[in-house]
Amino acid sequence: MAVLTWDADGERLFETGVDHAVLYLMNDDGTYADGVAWNGITGITESPEGADANDIYADNIKYLSLISKEDWKGTIKAYTFPKQFNECMGNYIIGGIAGVKGFVGQQTRKKFALSWRSRLGNDTLGDQFAYKIHIAWGLSAAPSDMDHATQNDSPEAQEFSWEVSSIPPQTSAKVPVDGTTTEANKIAIQPCAHVFVTSKIIIPGQTPTTNSNLTALEDYLYGNSSYNAKVPTLTQLINGYATGSYRG
Repeated sequence: MAVLTWDADGERLFETGVDHAVLYLMNDDGTYADGVAWNGITGITESPEGADANDIYADNIKYLSLISKEDWKGTIKAYTFPKQFNECMGNYIIGGIAGVKGFVGQQTRKKFALSWRSRLGNDTLGDQFAYKIHIAWGLSAAPSDMDHATQNDSPEAQEFSWEVSSIPPQTSAKVPVDGTTTEANKIAIQPCAHVFVTSKIIIPGQTPTTNSNLTALEDYLYGNSSYNAKVPTLTQLINGYATGSYRG
């Protein structure tokens, strides 16, 4: 029988940082446009809601507990944003005299998808141990404060912040629960707005191994010399993770 151990070398993990953010605007037909790099991201906070217990009593005892659906929400903070994100804030370009253009606000806000990366660290390699790639679909940005303050002897850059909610996409794809492709061991996926993939496969009690399927996903998300950056659908992501290809 194995004896449990704590804080073994290389197993003291932590998560930190955010980078490699990419914005994908939703088209009118529900597909997503080519991705654009989002510079200046300072934080992405995940704030899921729901999954509350609704207790039911019978026979003078707690008979069962029903769990409500979970809703993915979050907050994006940044010092700047891509010009395409204006449409997600309800700002649309209007023409002007002699080619001068401006923006009209309070219009319909476009939905979008977002991918970003966070770092996984451990006690031996620090924050260079591994990383996570996050993908979120069906996002909407709520109106937020824009604080324009006078410059003074302690200048600070304005930090923007947006509360985001989601409508999770559905998929008919199934995933294996034991690492095999046996149909009998696959389970159906419920509608899901957020997925993350790690650059290393971390299984307790085993040496972490490199995730060989991640290169193809990064190639799809960030683009290359032949293809523009795209965000896969949830079905593409699940099927592509099994086959190692997200195109087609």
